[in-house]
Amino acid sequence: MTSLDWAQKKRNAEQSLRRRNFLGACLAHLLHDGYTDLLYVLLPVWQAEFGLSYAGLAAVRALYSGTMGGLQVPAGRLTANLSARNALVLATLISAAGYLVMALPFRFTGLCIGLVLAGLGSSVQHPCASLLVTKGYGKDSRGPLGVYNFAGDLGKATFPAIVALLLPIFAWQSIVGLTALVGLAVALGLLALLPQQFLESNKGKPRVDGHDGRGFGLLLTIGALDTATRMGYLLFLPFLLHSKGGVEATVGVGLALLFAGGALGKACCGWLGQHLGVVWSVIVTEAATCLFMVATLMAPLGLAVALLPCLGIVLNGTSSVLYGTVPELAKKGEVGRAFALFYTGVISLGGLAPIAYGAIADHSDRNVGVIAAALTAAAIIPLVLALRPFLRKATADWSEAERQISGA
Repeated sequence: MTSLDWAQKKRNAEQSLRRRNFLGACLAHLLHDGYTDLLYVLLPVWQAEFGLSYAGLAAVRALYSGTMGGLQVPAGRLTANLSARNALVLATLISAAGYLVMALPFRFTGLCIGLVLAGLGSSVQHPCASLLVTKGYGKDSRGPLGVYNFAGDLGKATFPAIVALLLPIFAWQSIVGLTALVGLAVALGLLALLPQQFLESNKGKPRVDGHDGRGFGLLLTIGALDTATRMGYLLFLPFLLHSKGGVEATVGVGLALLFAGGALGKACCGWLGQHLGVVWSVIVTEAATCLFMVATLMAPLGLAVALLPCLGIVLNGTSSVLYGTVPELAKKGEVGRAFALFYTGVISLGGLAPIAYGAIADHSDRNVGVIAAALTAAAIIPLVLALRPFLRKATADWSEAERQISGA
């Protein structure tokens, strides 16, 4: 075997490892995001069964999202000595166990314990899988990160729709038990798919290793508010569709259309990011989010459902632009920690903000709660304008570092 053949064989092996890591990260994201958002379909069922208010429903859901968000950094430390493969498999098994506990006949106590356990498992997935993609693709990671986020939106689109279609036929506990079995199957799939070896790209290390970290706090604030907007609206959407005459199947279809639009939004916002830049992409999507939220509030059922894919494009699509910016504004050598901190802030506020929106709705009405979420999207616009100087400096730093490498 010649040296050229050996080099080609090595490149093929590295490409195979990178692809397997990437597919495993996407599979984990699909399941855990599906686990997260199928809960919205169950909120009206839990409200009727346990007599919960809007704020109470938000608090119950926060047991999952708050645990998932608040444990991002501690979970990263606890799994630091595990391979990415073992960490993702273990996390998926824990989440599946949480859904199994919810399915058991322990009533409200079992529901709460199961939500916390499922949130604990999902807290590992985002920072671990994101770092797996980022380290594997180096400076070319923005595109793969967009596909990784797209995979999460596929889970958001499919899991709620399937649960909504099954609810008229089976008890919710049986459906939740079925999702636990799906989680077990995915854990076994990850065990077979992910290699033990962690492959790190040597492309563009200056970009992937981050810079001085300035502007990251502002990016985190923008990401948290964007998620708060999304979670606040999703809290009210099932009840909004019910108030317009929709049934359970309508809610499931509406959520599926919203999340399918969100998946499409990853590609659309990626295109916007390339042509308009991060700042103007966020301005356009947040302004459109505000307008579409108000439109679905005022429109009749048919038109409101028809608008949901358009709302989903801008409601979910912004996050892809923001996630892809994390490596650019992270401190040098701390990209993994930056992802963990970013997801901590984003998911934690995403879990807590609906409690505030729910309290607003309880003391006024549901429409005021939706308007409050829409105004949160509008509040992001001046914040992203303030982020512009930091993005310019990061771009200048990459160019200078790459020139130094090219000249070395």
